[in-house]
Amino acid sequence: MTLQRTTDVEPIDRRAEGRRTDNMVWIPGGIFRMGSDHHYSEEAPAHRVSVDGFWIDLTPVTNRQFKQFVKATGHKTYAEIPPDPKDYPGALPHMLYAGSLVFIAPRSTLDLRDWSQWWTFTKGADWRHPYGPKSNINTSENHPVVHISYSDALAYARWAGKDLPTEAEWEFAARGGLDGAEFAWGDELTPGGVHMANTWQGDFPLHNDNGDGYERTSPVTSFPPHGYGVFDMIGNVWEWTSDWYTPKHEADAPKVCCIPENPRGGREDGSYDPCQPNIRIPRKVLKGGSHLCAPNYCRRYRPAARHAEPIDTSTSHVGFRCVKRTRAAG
Repeated sequence: MTLQRTTDVEPIDRRAEGRRTDNMVWIPGGIFRMGSDHHYSEEAPAHRVSVDGFWIDLTPVTNRQFKQFVKATGHKTYAEIPPDPKDYPGALPHMLYAGSLVFIAPRSTLDLRDWSQWWTFTKGADWRHPYGPKSNINTSENHPVVHISYSDALAYARWAGKDLPTEAEWEFAARGGLDGAEFAWGDELTPGGVHMANTWQGDFPLHNDNGDGYERTSPVTSFPPHGYGVFDMIGNVWEWTSDWYTPKHEADAPKVCCIPENPRGGREDGSYDPCQPNIRIPRKVLKGGSHLCAPNYCRRYRPAARHAEPIDTSTSHVGFRCVKRTRAAG
């Protein structure tokens, strides 16, 4: 495959291309092919969309940054708030406690479709205690913050004067200017044997060979930036977007004049899980994969990959980054 830069549309301001602030990078607008016809069904069909230029965080939001937000606002994350007994009629009081989902490698596994074999709802797990009450972030302030629900991510973004990216914005930025590439850096997962992102090596979920040097999350600039100079858009942690989840993309536009501009995804009432009709919790799109994505499971360490996440859910491998939709200074 011949890789080409995304040049169908001129950036809003060519002088700003590649420009950085202390913690953001300018992404030039353009047309690109979103999604993929070659992997999971929810990524299809590949279709052209157009996005305006925008600023995006250089890295996922870190524990240090989130700590500053909490200190300034007193925000309590979803994982720190005990469930309201009124929402769970009949539940025993001792079972209603604050916590979050933590990955724990099982000794064996029978069915890779059964995620409950390695995810455990852990009392006292939250952003300060990523693996339970006895853990802390004292030595990992430069790691991405985790155990963040959608409302937590949005609260931080608004406090910072920013927003969460749409799925199209996120994917455009993640491609680093390469339209049609398999990964954010090209068509090889480990070009020349070099690990370009924090993912799982080995037999998931039983054994991680740690070939990339990390078993869990990694400091946010541990791997090379991609073509736009942005770090960690693939692997490390999944990232929230503002779009409601749909099980597939819209069809490609028949003509250039009809290509969607700045699409905003699906509808809330269409984002529910059809396999759980009695659970009416809307879902948003996560992008980028995480350190738990492996060749034998969840090969979603690609810009086109996407995942549906209930907005009330937090886990030890989900974080976020922010955008600003302002024109670049001239």
